[in-house]
Amino acid sequence: MSDAVAAVLEQWRRERPDLDPWPIGVLGRVMRLSRLWDKEIKDFLSGHDLEPGEFDMLSTLRRAGEPFELTAGMFLKSSLVTTGAVTLRVDRMEAKGLVSRVRDDGDRRSVKIRLTPRGRDVIDSVLPLHLANEARLMETLDAQERDHLAATLERLLEAAGDGQA
Repeated sequence: MSDAVAAVLEQWRRERPDLDPWPIGVLGRVMRLSRLWDKEIKDFLSGHDLEPGEFDMLSTLRRAGEPFELTAGMFLKSSLVTTGAVTLRVDRMEAKGLVSRVRDDGDRRSVKIRLTPRGRDVIDSVLPLHLANEARLMETLDAQERDHLAATLERLLEAAGDGQA
């Protein structure tokens, strides 16, 4: 059984035999897989009353270590969201009791976003389930294939300028 991209490739080979559509074979599959997995992950997280952006913020704060807080600027550097998006996300998460805003003692103009005890409980309980769900999405690959794919994707991301900040 072939995937949907195989049909697209065959159509291009038939209609434009002078071109090699191999990039569609890679990028088309990566993009389709991204859309499919985005939906799977969004559906999974919604079952835990979380949006993907909220999960991202909770996990970012949790892995920051004690005292589980970062400035909005630090979030902006590690994500592709705008200042307004961070503000709206924090507002929603604050209303849920997952995070709180804390004034920086050293700079009263700066506000830090802190994981609340409830937020820590949520991320600590959902994270293992989330990782198991992501592992399920890739269960057709063996360990060597996963490692090879991860290394290849890392190389492509670095070449695209997505290095560590």
